[in-house]
Formats: sequence, C-alpha cells, structure tokens
Amino acid sequence: MPEIPLVQYPSRAHTNVATGWLARFGAAMQAHRRTILALQWIVVLVYLALLVVPAFMPLPPEEAHLYDNLRLFAQFIFWGIWWPFVMVSMMLMGRIWCGVFCPEGALTELASRHGLGRAIPRWIRWSGWPFVAFVCTTVYGQLVSVYEYPQAALLVLGGSSVAAVAVGLVYGRGSRVWCRYLCPANGVFSLLAKIAPVHFRVDEQAWKASTERKPMVNCAPLIDIRHMKSASACHACGRCSGYRGAVQLAARSPAQEILNSRNRDVRSEEAFTLLFGVLGIATAAFLWSSSRWLVQVKSLLANWLVEHDILWPLNDDAPWWLLTHYPAANDMFTWLDGLCILAYILGGGVAVGLTVLGCIRLAARVAADPALSWQRLSLALIPLAGMGIFLGLSMLTLGHLKAERVSLEWVAPVRLVLLVLGSGFAAWLGARLLRPTALRRLAAFTLYLIPIALIDTIWALNFF
Repeated sequence: MPEIPLVQYPSRAHTNVATGWLARFGAAMQAHRRTILALQWIVVLVYLALLVVPAFMPLPPEEAHLYDNLRLFAQFIFWGIWWPFVMVSMMLMGRIWCGVFCPEGALTELASRHGLGRAIPRWIRWSGWPFVAFVCTTVYGQLVSVYEYPQAALLVLGGSSVAAVAVGLVYGRGSRVWCRYLCPANGVFSLLAKIAPVHFRVDEQAWKASTERKPMVNCAPLIDIRHMKSASACHACGRCSGYRGAVQLAARSPAQEILNSRNRDVRSEEAFTLLFGVLGIATAAFLWSSSRWLVQVKSLLANWLVEHDILWPLNDDAPWWLLTHYPAANDMFTWLDGLCILAYILGGGVAVGLTVLGCIRLAARVAADPALSWQRLSLALIPLAGMGIFLGLSMLTLGHLKAERVSLEWVAPVRLVLLVLGSGFAAWLGARLLRPTALRRLAAFTLYLIPIALIDTIWALNFF
C-alpha cells in the first residue's frame, strides 16, 4: 500500500512524555498490550461461536426474535452491527478495528508466530489483490445469500479465516501477511482510514535526533514505522506509541492526508478499488434485490427461454455453496437467477465505475495540473464511498429492526443527512484539489461533480 506524505511536524526529540489526551491514550495502549491481547481473544471466541453454532441450527420459527433465537441474533450482530460500524470506525478512528479487535488479524498473527516463517513471495505482494479479493468476496456473498443464512456466512467468513491462518502458518514471522496483502476488506479499510481524524503520527526529525536504544517494534502489518506517513496500512494497535519519542496518537484534519498527497503516492489499483469496487460493484450488490429492472429483465429472459424450449436455466438444483438453495425456507435460486444477479452486479458496477472514471479522468485533464493526476483526484470521493457503504450495510440493520417492529420514521431524514455529509465533504475536497477559480478549472470541477450527482441519484432512487 503506498504511503502518502503529509506535512512535517516540529521535532519532539527533547521529550518522551506524551502530551494531550490522545497521546496519553496511545501510550496506554502500548503499556497495556496484554489487555488488548485479552480483548482480541475474547472477540475471537465470540466470533467463532456466532459463526459456527448458528450454522447447525434449524430455521427460526416465524415468531422468533433477535433476543430469543441465536441464529437471528448472530445474523444481526454480523451484518447489522459488526460490518456497518466497523466501516464507521475506519472513517473516525482509522484501522483500530484491525489492530485491537479483528479476529482474523489475531489468528493469522498467532499462526505466523509458530509457522514456517517463509519469505513473502512476489505474487502475494501484488498490489491488485485488494481489488480482486473485495470484488470476488462481494459477488460470491450475494450469490450464496451470505447476509441471510449462517451456512453461507460460515463458508465466506470462515473460509476467509481459514485462509488467514494458512497464510500465517507459511509466511512471515509473527506478522500479518494476510492482513497487509490478501484480506478482502484491506483495500476498503485502507481507503476509509485516509479520512480518519485520528492517527499515529511519526516525527522523523525526532526519530533521527533520538539517542534511545531500543529493539525495533514488531509491526504486525509490516510497516516501516520511521517513514510512515499514511494511516492506510497502520492497524492502530499502539505497539509503537512513544517509540524513540517520535510516535504518538494525534488528531488531524480529515482532509489532511488526501490534500497533502502527491501523484506518485496513489496507485491506479487503489483508485480502481475505490471507483469500480466500492462506488460501483458494492453499490450494485446492495441494490440488486430491490431492483425492478432486474425483475423485468429476468421475466423477459424466462419467457424467451420457455418459448425456445431451453429449460435448464430455470432449474433450481444448484448446490447451496454455489447459489442460494434452501428448500425449507422456500428460497432457491435458479441458474437464471444467478446469471442475472451476476450480470447486474458486475455489469452495473462496471458501468458506474466507467462513468465515474471517465468524469474523473476528464476533469483532471481539463484542469491540466501536472500535480493533480486522476488517481489523486479520485481520492476526494472517499467520503461519499464510505457513506455509501455504511448506508448499504445499514439496510440490513434496518431490516432486522423492522422485523422487530421498531419504529423507523427517523430513517429517511437520517439517510438524507448522511448523503449530504458524504457528498458535501467529497465536493469540498474536489474543490480544494481543483481550485476552481479560473474558467478551465471551473469546468473541471463541474465534471468532477457529475460522479457525486450520479451516486446520490442512485441512492435517492432506492431510498426515496
């Protein structure tokens, strides 16, 4: 993951004392490492229990509730609480979930501590894995209805955890190779952490001036701490807090990292994860089940297949691990269902991604600023992407609350406020990068606003 330079800070080599409550909190994280480890393993045990046990339970009866049925409770915890608010935590506190709570991170690090310790091969270091892993997991999860059935959740989440342990057993030594390079959520987390107002700040001048002799911190996500400028890869575990009097938890402007980035610091793979993965495919994955267009197209195709005596696509005999197949719940995807869902998510996601990419590239070209590449400009859309992911995941939260007959009259205005906040922040970042003072730059900024309007329209049509 590229590291983005930020502004230089004055040296603090003269003191090792943390100043400010955030710095003291970071120092406390470092001093109470065992407490964090205990918390991680509590999360691991709860995670395994909620993942494994419900998969072997029968379907809940119609009168079941979240508070009296473990299967429904686990579903609500995973998809109604865990994932939506993990995304929120990334935007507010950086990757503290990864460093303090994540069960896969704890498992892969433990495995790596006792594994073969082999060198990390080049194929694992390929920078395209965050995009590929996110897209494959997102699409596959929709095909097997991962949000609705614990068997599918065990397959997808459990499969990811097994892979994390396997990678830890082979590669690295006491590190998190899986988290750094292969985790399906890594690309999204890295993007959202860029706008977090809290991060571990490194003062290189203080580092150089320090005469302190201490063993180097074992950074689990394999970061060169001395030169760390971005919050993208940092797991905010606190291990390095106070090291050489140069590292401390600090506040910053949510816009700081994006505005102070340089062209060479933003890879195309990172921009593709944002534009095609988060804004495109993830949005389509959230919305396909409520799409009237998908229903109409599927009906037309089914009629055409029947008229031409091509009936195999209408069969619902696919195994549950390939397409949703739960006869007891009267929920079975035909092969046509699977193909239509796949086409909607991939086709719709790519269409949105290409539209956004085209506008961003054209805006950067019209601006004609050598210091502003389209990749760097694309980062300004992170607030909108983060808000979209939260809104999409919160649909599952609201679905559970609706089933419990909780009043949801407040939802529409809250959604509107969140869309305005995400869109407004993205527009402001774009304005700061493009500086639309001259006619040419104003035209570029207008082009940049088109993707924001497009995403807002997609969500507004679905919600309102």
